[in-house]
Amino acid sequence: MATKGTNAKIKELKGEKPTKINNDQLSKMQEIINNLNRGQMEIGSLETRKYGLLNQVALLQNDLGSLQEELSKEYGTVNINIHTGEINHDEQTD
Repeated sequence: MATKGTNAKIKELKGEKPTKINNDQLSKMQEIINNLNRGQMEIGSLETRKYGLLNQVALLQNDLGSLQEELSKEYGTVNINIHTGEINHDEQTD
């Protein structure tokens, strides 16, 4: 009985080209492509989260700017200790 290698060699000698890859190669190719697709989907998911977080940070920066403007009008400075709430007036302005 001829082995797979022998059949392939006979076909090669007859000038016949293979019409299909073997099952092991097909399985390996499918696994690699599936893993690649999963990786690309994960990157897309992370980029979507990143975009959302960047927008959230921009909104928070705007909120901080508005609050600082309000504090500056009320207290004359935005130099405030965020842990204690103490206003640090510049000595030059006194």
